[in-house]
Amino acid sequence: MPELNPRHALVLFSGGQDSATCLAWALDRFEHVETVGFDYGQRHEVEMTARRNVLREIVTIGGGWSGRLGPDHVLDLRVLGQVGETALTHDMTIAVAESGLPNTFVPGRNILFLTVAGALAYRRGTKHLIAGVCETDFSGYPDCRDDSVKAVQVALNLGMDQRFAVDTPLMWLDKSETWDLAETLGGKALVELIVEATHSCYLGDRRARRDWGYGCGQCPACELRRAGYERYRARRAAARART
Repeated sequence: MPELNPRHALVLFSGGQDSATCLAWALDRFEHVETVGFDYGQRHEVEMTARRNVLREIVTIGGGWSGRLGPDHVLDLRVLGQVGETALTHDMTIAVAESGLPNTFVPGRNILFLTVAGALAYRRGTKHLIAGVCETDFSGYPDCRDDSVKAVQVALNLGMDQRFAVDTPLMWLDKSETWDLAETLGGKALVELIVEATHSCYLGDRRARRDWGYGCGQCPACELRRAGYERYRARRAAARART
């Protein structure tokens, strides 16, 4: 049985704002950080390109980060698109489904991501799994909730007879606070990298560059990102006015 190194972390890294912030958080705390991405047939496949750009640039920001960033892994999970039609994997209009959840919800996605990441971490001898899930400012996905993540952690530890730690730095932050965290970790350089290089738009639209980044501006991911950025900028402006 491999011994898990508590100084090593594996970041579930999509190439979006949240996972890029989590990657910076991990690079700031652990001596060795690897990343894993998942190709599940998502419509916003441009994020797979975005993640490579972020990985290339983020190491130039934090002191010592370049020496801590290890290999990147990309795994094929297209089975998610085969077991159910959702607006993230099929060409359909984004709407609220009969369940009350947006049809961008991919059932089992984060559960499967964490499970596969756990298997990879087992092989790599890595104790910490880092995920950018959040139940404070999100679209209502049940597998983003703290209880769901804790349940998966218990299952991983029982099923692999290990003591993995699933860290969720954004769990209790809203999107404006996620921007705050990015600035705290990497200053304006990291904020600008997230604006310019990351991708969160569900439709994969990178035609328009807005203050908060690229996107259609109308899907749930864009709306959350825009609203959070506006609150973050307003708070920063108010702080400057007081000084």
